[in-house]
Amino acid sequence: MTYTIQTLNNISDKGLELLPADQYNVVDETDSPDAILLRSFKMHDMDIPSSLKAVGRAGAGVNNIPLDKMSDKGVIVFNAPGANSNAVKELVIAGMLMACRNLIPAYDFASNLEGSDTEIHKQVEAGKKNFGGFELPGRTLGVVGLGAIGVLVANAARSLGMNVIGYDPRITINHAWKLSADVQAAESIDELLQKSDFITFHVPLIEATKDLINEESLKSMKDNVVILNFARDGIVNDEAVVAGLESGKVYSYVCDFPSNLLKTNPRVVTLPHLGASTREAEENCAIMVANQVRDYLENGTIVNSVNMCDVELERKGAARISMIAKNVPDMVGQLSHILGKANINIVHMRNDSHGDLAYTLVDVESELPDSVAEELASIEGMVKMRVI
Repeated sequence: MTYTIQTLNNISDKGLELLPADQYNVVDETDSPDAILLRSFKMHDMDIPSSLKAVGRAGAGVNNIPLDKMSDKGVIVFNAPGANSNAVKELVIAGMLMACRNLIPAYDFASNLEGSDTEIHKQVEAGKKNFGGFELPGRTLGVVGLGAIGVLVANAARSLGMNVIGYDPRITINHAWKLSADVQAAESIDELLQKSDFITFHVPLIEATKDLINEESLKSMKDNVVILNFARDGIVNDEAVVAGLESGKVYSYVCDFPSNLLKTNPRVVTLPHLGASTREAEENCAIMVANQVRDYLENGTIVNSVNMCDVELERKGAARISMIAKNVPDMVGQLSHILGKANINIVHMRNDSHGDLAYTLVDVESELPDSVAEELASIEGMVKMRVI
């Protein structure tokens, strides 16, 4: 069988090379893709074709993908958590150094000097006092969100001699094991904000994280705090931070999300969304989602989905049934009944649920007749069924 993969953004060849040409047709445009690979393309206004089975986001955030719409149509959405972690970590460290050493205004000053070299040298000696900064060791970094990126940032800051306090009520065991034992745990976001000299965010933009930094929360923070946001626009309220810069509460704001309000402020460093913009990160993300999408199309395996539980099952038997259905009673019973009527034996199976949907993988001993497949697909509550 040949699968059609549509790319909505440039995807690294390192990932596309994992899709063999004799099995995969990779195109920019098609009316009937089996899967879509993308980075930042906004899919919210797209018509979702009935042929679509999977979407692979070559990155971590999925705000550009209409997850509810995909779930309703039985489309599994994959992302690449952790694949760009080192790239973001390095940018956060660079952001702290740019802020505390005033590197951007110092660069602007130096690049606009005029006159002979002798005159420039004199101007440098007279002007450098305006850009004196401070060092990182002994300062406290607050890390909000201790996932793949937050853990790397916290550990890197410790290696630079900083004190680190972290807050993440949903930290996983795997990430906790990787976290330096010297990182302190904050009991609340308020405690972290009160104790930190630098604050960096590594959480998704959801209702609970919108405007985490606002006029009220700034009041409890240290004077001359440095705020860094390489996570998502909207976590930090720009108007509140600018007011904090003017009052002296905030020393510097470093973010990946320029705006008219921020771009000309001398105490703000705005970058053009560079968090994952390294060759290595793009390759890692492309490799991860290409492997995940391929494994789903060929085997029904789900790993790193944002709208379905992870389901893996060793292949046995002559055919495999992949079934996405409403999470209601007797769906598996109806499946078993239809197969039993057709004298088709189940070798083994796996069933799990995610919210309103359930996912089932079933291996059977014999090939599945079209009539049986059609009967399975017609079960009330079936969202998407396919025979692999």
